[in-house]
Amino acid sequence: MERQPLVRRAGAHRSPRRQLPTWTLLGTVCAAGIGGTFQYGYNVSLISAPTQHIHKFLNGTWQSRYQTKLSSSMLTLLWSTIASIFSLGGFFGAHLGGIMAGWLGRKGALLMNNLLALFAAILMWASFPTGLFELLIIGRFLIGMNTGIGLCVQPLYIGEAAPRHLRGAMVIGSSIFLTGGILTGQVMGLRELLGGEECWPFLLLSCGLPAIIQLLSLPWFPESPRFTLLDRGDEAKGIKALKRFHGPLRYHKELEDIQRENFALGGEKAKKPWELFADRSIRWQLIAVICLTMGQQLSGINAIYFYASYVFAETGIPPEKIPYVTLGTGMCECLTALTCGLLVESLGRRALILGGYCLMMLWCIILTISLTFQVYAWAPYLSMACIFAFILSFGLGPGSMSWLSFFAVGMLFPFVVKGLKQYCFIVFLLECSAVATFIFCVIPETKNKTFLEIKREFHKLNFRRAKEPDEESHERQQLCLEV
Repeated sequence: MERQPLVRRAGAHRSPRRQLPTWTLLGTVCAAGIGGTFQYGYNVSLISAPTQHIHKFLNGTWQSRYQTKLSSSMLTLLWSTIASIFSLGGFFGAHLGGIMAGWLGRKGALLMNNLLALFAAILMWASFPTGLFELLIIGRFLIGMNTGIGLCVQPLYIGEAAPRHLRGAMVIGSSIFLTGGILTGQVMGLRELLGGEECWPFLLLSCGLPAIIQLLSLPWFPESPRFTLLDRGDEAKGIKALKRFHGPLRYHKELEDIQRENFALGGEKAKKPWELFADRSIRWQLIAVICLTMGQQLSGINAIYFYASYVFAETGIPPEKIPYVTLGTGMCECLTALTCGLLVESLGRRALILGGYCLMMLWCIILTISLTFQVYAWAPYLSMACIFAFILSFGLGPGSMSWLSFFAVGMLFPFVVKGLKQYCFIVFLLECSAVATFIFCVIPETKNKTFLEIKREFHKLNFRRAKEPDEESHERQQLCLEV
């Protein structure tokens, strides 16, 4: 039986000239970002400011509850749990994000996710007046789930809403909001604002504000047109969303791309996670996702933040001034995110990611040398310069987040430092080299390509020694591309 297109073509349309994004698209990027990647960056950075105050709270709560002093080892365990359980929550949230995006839609999943953030914020705030540090642990886990869902759904939503030639720049908006969240968390954590001893519960409560903003703003924007057309089969709403995102005169090309994808995927059922690993047609896509997401966090960016305060202190900066210097790291990330948004459509994604990893390799080498000669007066300043350069290089390309590797680096890096001392960054040099080699050899460029064109690039890798197993499906794809 011949499949019919979702909508009938009214006529041939020329490829639209490059145009600026519509106000609806820009508003959607902002509304989705404030409760998505901004929330992640904000919660990653704000927990560092009240560290000493939370230690004091844990000591006091333990002594009043058990009539005994909290040992240093137990204090370290409790604090490590509070800090790292955020990553475990993100791991589970990332798994839920795909399910929620399929059931509720991209916009619906983001809106529902905000309820989790509000509940988590209340729990973390309530831990201090109630004297229950368990609420703080539960709240950190739940806000981790919230950010895991947001990081999964937000780029998907924006990528499906944006025109092909603006997709890279719009998705980079996720990185801009992430780095903006990190910088905002660092600013709010200053003792003059909410970083003081009496204000830290309100600092943790403040993570509910981005959720409220998204709940009030996102409902005014349409659902993903690709989801509406392909998953829901609602032609009227899908075309209406395309007109709002792309403009009433420029939506036809994107509609044709969605029609082609619908033909190419006709009859193909959604696979369960474990079935993906047995599907040869997406083998290299899976390998690429795993390598890039793990490579981002295993690259050493968290180790750089771990060492930053120590290096700043070695340069002679007073301890009370270090939080202000640390703001420079957040500003570096914001700067690179903005720069990347301007460069991604001209240089392409592959070049930026590959270049970022190569530069990080260089800074790992120089930082290792400077740490080896730390006794010299110039070495701490070179180390500080390497820290900022590494962060700038990281922001150029390496993008996605891997929650398990984030958790692993946070837990294991102190032991790596103890064992390897100044040579600890050699580990990350090797990792950056391996990821850069993988990107150079495997990852195709996606600049100005449709989803089907990207799929064909990976098809060459997946079946380079075998004939296409489904000739009928292949012929249908070719026919659609020729229409």
